[in-house]
Amino acid sequence: MTVTICADHAEASARASAIVADALRAEPALVLGLPTGRTPVALYASLVAADLDWAKVRTFNLDEFAGLPPRAPGSFRAFMDEHMFSRVNLPPAHVGFLQGDAADEAGECARYERAIDEAGGLDLLVLGLGANGHIGFNEPGPGLRASTHAIALHASTRAANADRFGGDPARVPARGLTLGMRQVLRARRVLMVATGPAKAAAVSALTQGPLTTMCPASWLQVHSDVTLLVDRAAAALLRDAISD
Repeated sequence: MTVTICADHAEASARASAIVADALRAEPALVLGLPTGRTPVALYASLVAADLDWAKVRTFNLDEFAGLPPRAPGSFRAFMDEHMFSRVNLPPAHVGFLQGDAADEAGECARYERAIDEAGGLDLLVLGLGANGHIGFNEPGPGLRASTHAIALHASTRAANADRFGGDPARVPARGLTLGMRQVLRARRVLMVATGPAKAAAVSALTQGPLTTMCPASWLQVHSDVTLLVDRAAAALLRDAISD
């Protein structure tokens, strides 16, 4: 794992954008895994401004709220349409997304797994980091699911997403659909951005703690190609980080 401490969120986002852009230019048919949330908003704005050719790219997002149709204002699909999909020349048929309102959740999760496998797997997976150490909707707990699955969301995760639901955590769906740890760890490259003081404990657990299901992100320690971009606030508890 390569850890780079950036001055602030803006620098971390700019570095992340450069890594994604370089990967896309090197492989126009890149299979790209993408996150949602506040952290990647600046990254997506930078990628939109970079004038890249997305015509052959395939994307697969990490997760979606259970029960929400794709066009619901609070859905992650609506978020991606707003911040990136509608602003680049990415063909709609090349967008992979979990269908939050699927009647058969298990069947939908299995379909998504097949779609990623049929695309050849993820070349580059971009991740955010939850303050409780979650990635996607893989929440801390006594065990982790390898495959794509439905899961009950922790209160902290619902609170972190409340801004998309009028600021009320109670309006955030109680369950989500998420890519499992198998696809996360099978991605050829992983790029994670974590910024702000609320992420410091999770960054420390991810990089310096034991492998534990109580910090799902800690399992990235076994991956062979992880780039972690943090700002100084998120790096506050690191002992031996690399600073560029």
